[in-house]
Amino acid sequence: MSQLNDISLVAQVVVFKNTKAFDELVKKYQSPIRRFFLNLTCGDSELSDDLAQDTFIKAYTNIASFKNLSSFSTWLYRIAYNIFYDYIRSRKETNDLDAREVDAISSVEQDNLGQKMDVYQSLKTLKEIERTCITLFYMEDVSIEKIAGITGCPVGTVKSHLSRGKEKLANYLNKNGYDRN
Repeated sequence: MSQLNDISLVAQVVVFKNTKAFDELVKKYQSPIRRFFLNLTCGDSELSDDLAQDTFIKAYTNIASFKNLSSFSTWLYRIAYNIFYDYIRSRKETNDLDAREVDAISSVEQDNLGQKMDVYQSLKTLKEIERTCITLFYMEDVSIEKIAGITGCPVGTVKSHLSRGKEKLANYLNKNGYDRN
């Protein structure tokens, strides 16, 4: 029923330019998309908010291109995924000494915030694609098939990223005082 409701709302936005219908989609997906970014950015709430806002702006401006080949949520997460990787690419191009210093200070401050921050720190040890797969699968409860659609990776590759990422997280947390049991 939820999928049908999403399609109905998308149709209202495309055909009638109904912004209230898009508001309903934003209300429904705002928290999951923000949480997705919060995990990908390892707890940076301001950046997560900015990336989520960019996602919804891009979704609104491109909503006519939604072809219903996948669920609306998969389409939206794909946009979010692309926004995040565009951000990562631009950051790598402009990464300088000041950014590394800020990251180091931020990293020290985050170590003092408890278990939640430990999880974010452990997520930093993963490659971006592993972090994306782990976040979607374990924190957003997205199926492996949907993750494959979002990332553009084959199902087997998604499973490999999940396996490697899970092992890296377990090793990091074990080394930092967390028991595997």
